Amino acid sequence: MGENFTGVKNQKLTRLAVCLAAVVAVVAAAELALVQPPDLAAQLAAKGARPAVFMVGPNVLYRSKHIPGSVYAGPGQSEAGLALLKAEAGKLPRDREVVVYCGCCPWDRCPNVKPAVDLLKQMGFAKAKALYLGTGFKADWLDKGYAAEAPKQ
Repeated sequence: MGENFTGVKNQKLTRLAVCLAAVVAVVAAAELALVQPPDLAAQLAAKGARPAVFMVGPNVLYRSKHIPGSVYAGPGQSEAGLALLKAEAGKLPRDREVVVYCGCCPWDRCPNVKPAVDLLKQMGFAKAKALYLGTGFKADWLDKGYAAEAPKQ
């Protein structure tokens, strides 16, 4: 009976840990203004003002395919990446809408987006947003058929 009780107890603790991890991910996302892939794709395809888009993930991802018109300015988890983002974003008016994206891994594990958005907010970009890529850039952007381009040679 002790083994069964322990197994049930461990199963409940595991479920609780999964629920807590989900809550933490939601709370972290709530701190960031998010834009969904179909909304950004439509905004980029429409005529008129477009947001500045920065890729703040690994350069290897950007070099394979990226959102058209986006500028590589990452990775957001490193001081060098944040310095590059600061230099690129520093050229823009502070009232410009700015979107950062990574897509290196599932959203709840991405180390790049939050530091990048935090930096933009510190710089005075009130309209800084993160592109929500729940699974990754390939699954949530490329596989959905949204516009992408390879770097210019």
